[in-house]
Amino acid sequence: MSHAAPTEPERGQDLLAQLGRVIVGGEQELSSAETLTPEAHLWLVRRSAEAHGATADLLQQAVGSARAAGVSWARLGEELGLSRQGAQQRFGPATEVADDADEDVRWLGPVTAVDEMGELQLAGELGWHTVEAGMFRHRMVRTATQWEHRRVVWTRPARHYLTDGWEVGARAFPWLYLVRDTGRSAATG
Repeated sequence: MSHAAPTEPERGQDLLAQLGRVIVGGEQELSSAETLTPEAHLWLVRRSAEAHGATADLLQQAVGSARAAGVSWARLGEELGLSRQGAQQRFGPATEVADDADEDVRWLGPVTAVDEMGELQLAGELGWHTVEAGMFRHRMVRTATQWEHRRVVWTRPARHYLTDGWEVGARAFPWLYLVRDTGRSAATG
């Protein structure tokens, strides 16, 4: 017996159910709405707000990733139920962030998924490592030692990747950028 693929509304309901389980799956047991205390209601509001913030961040990162892959604003707008201009205004880069006054913090970019690992390797040899990744760029911090960078598709909890000295440098859906201090003195140049 074969099963039909779920329809779009069914997939949406499944996602909502999964998100609901994540939200209420925290430290509190929730039974029915009739027995919730005011504190339990507030806890549920707080957990829902946290989930909203996390999904908003994921959406922003997904749009940035799609743009980096060459998807047009018109196509993104169509997917999001917005006009091309509406999508660009909502998800496009805000005014450029001014360079940091601190000389040990810089933005590396523009880079794409094609060339960023080579650029990160060179920066790592000079003592720079990723602490934030955005559309076409990485925020880097410099230390006295060399760093290795690794990019993985973020399919598991981050702790799965944290072996052999690797730590999370940045999260930029669908990527997880890992960094590792080599202990070797940074090159000059």
